[in-house]
Amino acid sequence: MTKVLAAVAWPYANGPRHLGHVAGFGVPSDVFARYMRMVGHEVLMVSGSDEHGTPILVLADKEGVTARELVDKNHAIIAHELADLGCSYDLYTRTTTVNHYAVAQELFSQVWTNGYMIERTQKGAISPSTGRTLPDRYIEGTCPICGYGEARGDQCDNCGNQLEPEDLINPRSKINGETPDFIETQHFFLDLPALADALRAYLGEREASGTWRPNVIKFSLNILDDIKPRAMTRDIDWGIPVPLDGWRDLPTKKLYVWFDAVIGYLSASIEWARRTGDPERWREWWNDPSALSYYFMGKDNITFHSQIWPAELLGYMGKGERGGEPGMYGELNLPTEVVSSEYLTMESQQFSTSRGHTILVRDVLTRYQPDALRYFLCAAGPETSDADFTWREFVQRTNSELVAGWGNLVNRTATMIHKQFGEIPVCGPLAPEDEAILGAVAAGFDIVGGLLRRSRLRQATAEAMKVVAEVNAYVSRTEPFKLKSEDQRERLGTILHVLAQCVADCNTLLAPMLPHSSNAVHRILGGTGDFMPMPQVVDVADLDDGRAYPVITGDYSATPRWGRVPVVPGTPVAKPGPVFVKLDESVVAQELDRMAG
Repeated sequence: MTKVLAAVAWPYANGPRHLGHVAGFGVPSDVFARYMRMVGHEVLMVSGSDEHGTPILVLADKEGVTARELVDKNHAIIAHELADLGCSYDLYTRTTTVNHYAVAQELFSQVWTNGYMIERTQKGAISPSTGRTLPDRYIEGTCPICGYGEARGDQCDNCGNQLEPEDLINPRSKINGETPDFIETQHFFLDLPALADALRAYLGEREASGTWRPNVIKFSLNILDDIKPRAMTRDIDWGIPVPLDGWRDLPTKKLYVWFDAVIGYLSASIEWARRTGDPERWREWWNDPSALSYYFMGKDNITFHSQIWPAELLGYMGKGERGGEPGMYGELNLPTEVVSSEYLTMESQQFSTSRGHTILVRDVLTRYQPDALRYFLCAAGPETSDADFTWREFVQRTNSELVAGWGNLVNRTATMIHKQFGEIPVCGPLAPEDEAILGAVAAGFDIVGGLLRRSRLRQATAEAMKVVAEVNAYVSRTEPFKLKSEDQRERLGTILHVLAQCVADCNTLLAPMLPHSSNAVHRILGGTGDFMPMPQVVDVADLDDGRAYPVITGDYSATPRWGRVPVVPGTPVAKPGPVFVKLDESVVAQELDRMAG
C-alpha cells in the first residue's frame, strides 16, 4: 500500500465557484483520489480556501464588509459546493488558520536562513485612486516579448514568459482600468536563479518518467530559460506577517498570497494530522520518499506548482547552489506529478464572472443531479485541450448516455429480477455468450483503472461506457424478457444473474466518476448503506485560537475495492426507480435565457 497525496488547487475565496473552476481541479482530483483508495492506496486529499491578497480587500470594500467577514462567507459557500459535488477531501480548510500562518512562516524563515530569500528594491504597482497595491495578476497590458495584448503582470499566457508589471506595454488595472503608478518598495525575493539547477534536475527527472502531460512538462521546462528572482512579499495589510525582525510588525508588509497559498498543501496535511490526534502522521506523505504526490489545477497555475512551489521546497531543504539545511519539517517530497487541465469555455466564450458570463456550480447543483455534472466534466472536460460546455451537449449526454445507456441498463435489469424472482437468482450453467460478457466486463477493470491512474478521465469514462454498451447488447442478444416458459426458467435465472453481476461490476467501474448514483445502484441491487463514502461539512474550532469555521472531511475507510465482487443469490431486489432524471429539451432554451437575462 502506497501513501498518495492528492493536493488540490485552493479556490480563491472571492465568491462561489463556476464550472470552469471545478472542471480544472474539483472533479478530476476527486475521481483520482476515489480510484486510488479503491485499489488500496492510503490517500490524503487536502485543499482549502485561499483567502489573502488584494482582490479580497477590493471586493470587501465594494460590499462594505471586512476582509474577514467576506472570506468567512465565501469559504462556507465554497465548502458546501464542493461537498455537494461529492469531492472527498480528508480535509478542506482555509489559509486564515493560525496553523497555516505558522507553517507558512516556518517555510519562509528557513528559506531565508538558507540564503534563498534576498532583499531588494522593486517597482510596485499602486492604484492612483485608492493608494492600495495592485497584485501582478490584476494588471494587464501588452507583452513586450510576443506582443500579446492581454498579458498579466506576472506572466504572459501566450508565450509563457515571466514578467513584471512594469515590463508591460500600456499597463492597466483589471479592477477599474486605470493606469497604475509605479513606486520603489523593498521586498524579499525568492532567488530562483540560485535554485535553477536543482529545478532543472527535478524537472528533467519528471520528463524522463514520461508521466507528466506534455503541455505541462514542456511549459515547465521552457520557463526555466529566463528564470528571475520572484517577489515573495507584498505591500498589503491583509495577509501573513513577514516573520523577520524589523518586518513582522510592519502593518503593510505581508507574504505574497501565492507564496502562502501553495504552502497550504503542507499546512492542511499538518492540520489534518493534528485533528486525528496523531500530530506527526502527515510525515508519512511528506517525508517518506516512497510516497507519491499529485497536484491538480488549471493550466494558469502551472508555474506556481511546477516551479515556485518546488523552488520553495528546495530552498527550504537547502538544495540550491548555496546549500543549507532543512528546517523543522525535514526533507519534503517534491510533486510526483502536476496534473493540469486546460480551460473550459461556456457556449464558446470564456467564463467571466465580471461580465456575467458564468454558470455557478451551486446553481447547477440546485437544478440538476450532481452526477450529471460530474459525468459531463469527466466525459467532455478540458483534460488535455480546451473544451466547451454547452447546455445542449449537457442535456444530450445526460439523456442519451446516462439515462438511456447506463440508467436504462440498471433499471431493466432490476425490473426483470424483481418481477421474475424478487431476488438475485442462482446462476446455472454458463453459455459461451455469458462467459464472453463476464470476461469483457472484468477486462474493463484493467483498462479503465489504467487510465484513471494516469488521470485520463475522458478515455476512462468512454471505456467504462463502452462496457455498459456491451452489456446492453448482451441483453438484446439473449432477450431474457422472452423466456417465459417453465423449462426456460433456469436459463432466465442464469442470464439475470449474469446481468446482476455485470451491473454491479459496471457500477464499480463508474463509481469514481459517479459516486452519488453508485450508491443508488448499490441499493437497487439490494445493497445497504453507501457504496461510495461521501464527504461532509462540519464546523470545527481553530486548533490554536478557537475560532469556528466549516471544513470538508469524511471517513472513507469503507471505500469498496476495485474489482469484481460476486453478487449473492437470494439478495432481495425491489422494484427500482430511475437512477437518473431525463431532461426535457426545453432546458436548453431556459438556461440560455437565464444566462442572457
